[in-house]
Amino acid sequence: MSPRHYFAFLLVIIICASDARAAAPLPIPAPPIIGAKSYLIIDSTSGREIAAMNANMQLAPASLTKIMTTYVVFSALQRGTISLDDEVTVSEIAWRSPGSRMFIEVGSQVSVHDLLLGMIVQSGNDASVALAEHVAGTESVFAEMMNQYASRLGMHASYFRNATGLPAEGHVSSARDLAMLARAIIADFPEFYEWHAVREFTYNNIKQSNRNALLWRDDSVDGLKTGHTEAAGYCLVASAKRGDMRLISVVLGTSSKKTRTDGSQALLNYGFRFFETRLLFKAGEVISTARIWKSANEFSELGVLEDLYITIRRGSYDNLESTLDIPAILLAPVATGQPLAELKVSLDDELLVNAPLRALADNPEGSFWQRTRDNVSLWFE
Repeated sequence: MSPRHYFAFLLVIIICASDARAAAPLPIPAPPIIGAKSYLIIDSTSGREIAAMNANMQLAPASLTKIMTTYVVFSALQRGTISLDDEVTVSEIAWRSPGSRMFIEVGSQVSVHDLLLGMIVQSGNDASVALAEHVAGTESVFAEMMNQYASRLGMHASYFRNATGLPAEGHVSSARDLAMLARAIIADFPEFYEWHAVREFTYNNIKQSNRNALLWRDDSVDGLKTGHTEAAGYCLVASAKRGDMRLISVVLGTSSKKTRTDGSQALLNYGFRFFETRLLFKAGEVISTARIWKSANEFSELGVLEDLYITIRRGSYDNLESTLDIPAILLAPVATGQPLAELKVSLDDELLVNAPLRALADNPEGSFWQRTRDNVSLWFE
């Protein structure tokens, strides 16, 4: 085959052969109408947005703030700077925290493990402040850490002034940012995430129930957090897994507990009913090859370094089309992981995936003879 066949082209790949007689994709109705100022539902694995309303609007997040507090504490646990067995001495500042409480006593010692459950399950403001002080010394320094992590995660609409979500000027987030944060907690800390499904926790002989009513209504729901202040209204970030598909919904600014619960349930049902998530390519799978000039190996295998998923409307998988754009000339040396081509996946002319294909192995410069031969060949291209 002529080397010309390996470059200066768009290689069209039909992911699944489309049969003209195949059933038409399932029609997609409009998303449900819920009484919220803002909402968003995404697929947790692919990150694909399924439905949204005012998803970038900056709003007071109330106790949804504690999802970021949890993320920072989980990060400290993962790094080993704190441990679940650490005994935290409760300060008067933490003890005096207003609003929802775990009911820890000033001067008492409480384990990080119990404080986390008190924050995640009981939404304790006192537990949140105690954890913030243990990780960073003071709540204000901890808030700086929260903002640093938010920046790293791409949460550009968020700014945190405390660890609790109590009203503070400029303390804001958005549905999109909170969905991004929930997705990060699920992906980065799977061993800790399961605590968000705990329905009840007893501390100091006081049993409190998780305020996420979906944990009792829908067995597929396993997190994450409710929130409420007068300014924020009733809010809920929820996640559910049915089969191999996980969705995250964010509902902000509703008028009641029932509205936030019903609205979240409606969004989750909508996403699972009308959409599906598929694995397109596995990490390390050879998707194509590229001609590498002046190299030790004439070709380099191309693929993705992480599993590549796509979320689409149900019944439309056979209609997916993919194009692979490989530059006309690629020169050695090539390093493992180096992007060499661009993969685009579309459905009905809508671009759904735009991802680099990377070299799956090193391909160093060739011998003097190989480089000389390719130099001559390139004169005729």
